[in-house]
Amino acid sequence: MATLEKIRSKGLLLLIVVGLALVVFIVGDLVNSGSTYFQENSANVAVINGDKVKIRDYAEKMEQFNDVVKLQYGNNINDEMMEQIRQMVWESTVTEKVVGDDCEEIGMMVTKNELADMLVGNNISPMMMNNQMFFNENGQFDINVVKQFISMLDSDEAAQNIPYEQLRLYRNYWRYWEHAIKTNRLQEKYTNLLNAALVVNALEAQYAYDNAKVSADAVYAMKNYFAIADSTINVTDAEIKTLYNNKKEQFKQKQSADVKYILVDIKPSTEDFAEVEKWINDLKEEFTTTEDIAAVVNSNSDVQYRGENLVKEQIDADFQEFAFNGKAGDVMGPIFVNNTYKMARIVENNIASVDSVNLSNMYLRRETAEATQALADSIMDAVKKGADFAELAKTHSLLQNAANGGEIGWVSEMGLEKKIATPAFSTPAKGMFIVKEGNDINLFYVNELGAKAAKAKVAILARSVDATSRTHAELYNKMKQFIVDNNTIEKLEAEAANNGYVVMSAKNIDINATAINNITKAREAVKWVFENKEGAISDIFEVENQIIAVAVDKHNAEGYRSIESVRPQLVSEIRKEKKGDILVAEMNGKNMDQLTAEGFRVDTVRNINFASNYAGSIGNEPSLFARVATAEVEKESAPIKGNTGAYIFKVINKTESAKPYNEKEEMVMLETRENYMNQYLSIEALKEAANIEDMRYRYY
Repeated sequence: MATLEKIRSKGLLLLIVVGLALVVFIVGDLVNSGSTYFQENSANVAVINGDKVKIRDYAEKMEQFNDVVKLQYGNNINDEMMEQIRQMVWESTVTEKVVGDDCEEIGMMVTKNELADMLVGNNISPMMMNNQMFFNENGQFDINVVKQFISMLDSDEAAQNIPYEQLRLYRNYWRYWEHAIKTNRLQEKYTNLLNAALVVNALEAQYAYDNAKVSADAVYAMKNYFAIADSTINVTDAEIKTLYNNKKEQFKQKQSADVKYILVDIKPSTEDFAEVEKWINDLKEEFTTTEDIAAVVNSNSDVQYRGENLVKEQIDADFQEFAFNGKAGDVMGPIFVNNTYKMARIVENNIASVDSVNLSNMYLRRETAEATQALADSIMDAVKKGADFAELAKTHSLLQNAANGGEIGWVSEMGLEKKIATPAFSTPAKGMFIVKEGNDINLFYVNELGAKAAKAKVAILARSVDATSRTHAELYNKMKQFIVDNNTIEKLEAEAANNGYVVMSAKNIDINATAINNITKAREAVKWVFENKEGAISDIFEVENQIIAVAVDKHNAEGYRSIESVRPQLVSEIRKEKKGDILVAEMNGKNMDQLTAEGFRVDTVRNINFASNYAGSIGNEPSLFARVATAEVEKESAPIKGNTGAYIFKVINKTESAKPYNEKEEMVMLETRENYMNQYLSIEALKEAANIEDMRYRYY
């Protein structure tokens, strides 16, 4: 339990480490055991450079990385996280294959001894050293923690005392890191080999230094392209065709589809609102008079009653004034706010308490409940006699915060479980109390009390208005009947408005997509599209609080997008170019004062050099920045076409770096940058050159 808590306590940082390891490197065959979905001769999920990837093996990789993630989040892996895992595993599978092929061809490998040295030897991998799972109580990487973890995985004691499912997660966690570190090292060797062929020379170093040496400040006048109406710019078919041919390689596409769809939000009906309103009014008398307010609230309300003493700011904003101005037994409401009917009853107010307490704790466990209680009594007695609670926590507590003396810090009553909050806020400073956890004991120490505060205890009866099953069925059946009656795309579009629907379009949906436009979690609908012919209309899919029906408008084969499908993009680009010509002509022969008087935008950019690609006031304007970096001071430029508009500028100041040129230092910096880029680009080049048949859509 302590190990599991330690992993989960690392939260975001550990997830980042794990995620990066998976993306940058590779998840391989982490385990060879466990359940499978298919037999050995199962179907393929992919073919990469002629080698088949079995769905069974791929599913095992998915399962194994799921186990790693579960150590941070328990079983709380949502759909979005699941999709990220799928994509990570896919990228890593492809990377493993294309890099592995090249490494195998040249005899490059990572030996068992080399791997052991990176895990528990004299040359520990940076991936290990940055993994907080293997930090000691001082927050430093400790090889002994690693060895203890490895020893625990196969020990008889662990098998007896740790539930099987947890132990399985621990084992997969270690196997994951073993494999990730091994593949990281293999990729490192591969990219180092490539980097050795890339030599930075003195001319490149001098060029890089010169580009960054001088920075300039400039004032500019500009007019945005949107100042010219699109309707005034004529674009011919010949111009579109020419641009398409010039940029055709940018329009490569994987297999995709265009769809039409109808989407309906599942919202509560008028009857649904009326039912909830009647429900809360019918309960008002009982809510007002009952002596067991907790039972009434907890059996009826969306908001559970905990009996907390709360400061004003912690109470529902709609009832804050009421809670402190009324008297015990008073009821306010029902009121309707944000799609919710609710009312409140004052149980008690003007309670004298403190707003917060500063706590420490230690979690104790011995062989028996009696032994645990004896230990707790001994510790409490020692603290009462002057012993330091924090030092005792470091020795006896099983929690991760033991290293910090069991410190929890400042907490409000609302932020604690009821069984802890009640004694915590009734125990004096320097006092202790016990909360039993089965046969274990959680021993708390009150370090300090916060400021005095008035509190109130308020019961709130609330219910949000949601669509009932009746409403859901009505919406579903109406759309179903509409689809039956209008069984072609043409009929859908012709009759939609008459039935309260809107037919929408989505273009170039990837075969492995999980969304249709902004409709997330639509994977089942996407799969259906690629399983059916053009013109087919689906049954209804449910997507969270929406229902959707999809029609296959067009299947797009792998190759190049058609000129018509990219026509809007091409038209926009041509228009921008023509608008730029118009603005340049308008600006020719005029100075900045004249342009300012004509309403051109005037502003300043600072610290621009030849390597600049972004400035806060205007964004990405490389053409402008390059000219600013090389222009003379106080000399107005000719008009320039940029990304968002046309410009005239004048450099008002130039600053030269005082840092002298150091050839060796510049070469090292440039080489580091290029090597870093090469690590990514080399792998991407291999993937681009690979023959990959992606068949994930059949299964996910």
